[in-house]
Amino acid sequence: MVSKALTRLFTAITLIYSASALNLPLDKRQLSSTVTSWATTESPIAKAGLLANIGPDGAKDGGAKSGVVIASPSTSNPDYLYTWTRDSSLVYKWIIDQFTAGYDSSLRTGIQNWIASEARLQQVSNPSGTVSSGGLGEPKFNIDESAFTGGWGRPQRDGPALRAISMIGYVNWLLNNSGSSEASGIWTYIKLDLDYVASNWGSTGFDLWEEVNGNSFFTSVVQHRALRQGAALATALGDSTRASTYTTQAGSVLCYLSNYWSSSNNYIISNINVNNGRSGLDTNSILASIHNFDPNAGCESATFQPCSDKALANHKAVVDSFRSIYSINSGIASNRGVAVGRYKEDSYYNGNPWYLCTFAAAEQLYDALYTWNKTASITVTSTSLSFFQQFLSSATAGTYSSSSSGYATIIAGVQQMADDFVLINKQYTPSSGALSEQYTRSAGTPTSASDLTWSYASALTAFNRRASQVPASWGAAGLTCGGSTTTTSSTSTSKTSTSSTSTSKTSTTTGTVSTTTTTTSKTSTTTSSSSTTVAVTFNVYATTVWGENIYLTGSLSQLQNWSPDNAMILSSANYPTWSITVNIPASTAFQYKYIRKYNGATTWESDPNNSFTTPSGGSYIINDTWR
Repeated sequence: MVSKALTRLFTAITLIYSASALNLPLDKRQLSSTVTSWATTESPIAKAGLLANIGPDGAKDGGAKSGVVIASPSTSNPDYLYTWTRDSSLVYKWIIDQFTAGYDSSLRTGIQNWIASEARLQQVSNPSGTVSSGGLGEPKFNIDESAFTGGWGRPQRDGPALRAISMIGYVNWLLNNSGSSEASGIWTYIKLDLDYVASNWGSTGFDLWEEVNGNSFFTSVVQHRALRQGAALATALGDSTRASTYTTQAGSVLCYLSNYWSSSNNYIISNINVNNGRSGLDTNSILASIHNFDPNAGCESATFQPCSDKALANHKAVVDSFRSIYSINSGIASNRGVAVGRYKEDSYYNGNPWYLCTFAAAEQLYDALYTWNKTASITVTSTSLSFFQQFLSSATAGTYSSSSSGYATIIAGVQQMADDFVLINKQYTPSSGALSEQYTRSAGTPTSASDLTWSYASALTAFNRRASQVPASWGAAGLTCGGSTTTTSSTSTSKTSTSSTSTSKTSTTTGTVSTTTTTTSKTSTTTSSSSTTVAVTFNVYATTVWGENIYLTGSLSQLQNWSPDNAMILSSANYPTWSITVNIPASTAFQYKYIRKYNGATTWESDPNNSFTTPSGGSYIINDTWR
């Protein structure tokens, strides 16, 4: 027989969730206390669950080698007893942050074991290639560190970037704690990953869900961060050549991020250069924002910081996409948190909420709250207005200071929504505290892989952010794309369909391509400027196949000195016109060409080289067509 005390407890919990569903007034202190209490009890369970999945001494590591992080001990329905570069790097990002912040000094040996394991895995030849021919893009390996040779979505290009980010965090600590010798050794592994990122960031690959072969927002975001941090570390270690290369490529990636933003939809299209019939709404984008969080970068939108207007508008759009499709979300008010999955069209295991996705939705809001409290203000723009009107219906574009009633109302509403996400996960977590991959959309029953390591890490990072434990800054503050923009002008063109054989500047990159020929039109725009550089916008009309991208290189250092490996990717936002703006010294003659990259092959446009001389100032637009 159930005791009266237990009955009262169940009744209280039911009333809390019923009130939430009906949007009835709640005692926010009671709600907050419930979240705090669960975070206190679940955190050690999650940490133990995470460490249990790491070899060689983890209680559930399945016999994994030293430093190997298994995704899950599950061996059937589904079989996740493998190690993924992405998952293990995200797990060790949390571990390294805990160690370097002084929370747990006992974690250092495990960090060193993981780095040693990853260094061995870098050298394992696999279906994606060798260490020097694409193998770093291999997504997963057997837990004995041998290659997984079965069919899979490969390559996946986020892994090397995430691994570099995590290792850099530890190396930065070493450099500040008399560990330069150990740091120099780890740099040899980091630069392998960063060189791969610098050379391949514009190429297509499979997304973090291993389903879509295109360009992924999550991948691009972490690639940009890795290159920025890599440039800083290269400078600290005296590798000026790599510092320059990484900085240049990071600038190109930062500009490329704008391709994912849809101003007409007011959200991030998480996968581009692919036609998969989806809306583009995907928790991919929320995960990107939280793993890009820099506590010193405010609410800057160039890097999609968690409290930026674009990231907040996207948060609302993604979360809203799950409100009506899961039965367990039925009846929950539109300004409250709900269970969140990967994307609304998902069919894997019937398409369910994921613990890590729901925690991520909470974490982005906790990041935002941290920043607003730090800056003592909230800025609302036309882009983010709909997000803020969830909590303050009278909200308008402008800035709310911390002394205003509007600020207090917004803070309380966002805190409540963030806590809602955590409580949703709590509601569907068994009494043991074990976190699987998913819980069913109709009943909230845990399903798919048990004891998912990434689920445990996502709980821990969300709890940390709620407690204002934030990671170190990575240098995102003040970053902008290119520093200037110009508007395009109309041109008169005459098009005919032709076929041409392109001559390559390297021995492995030649082929026949389908091109369109037009009369080149160069139109200048005059602006007053005292700068010694000219913002030159290169537009090229070029039709491509899915996964193929257009790049620019030329005779100046700003154009990467004819390097196909370091060539700058153009934006396809106005496809079939591809564009990029580059700051080039004024009154300077130079030559340039466009190149195509597809499936590892590089194809140059046909001779002769294009030539141009910049004016003495202002900006300029060049309109070309692929030859």
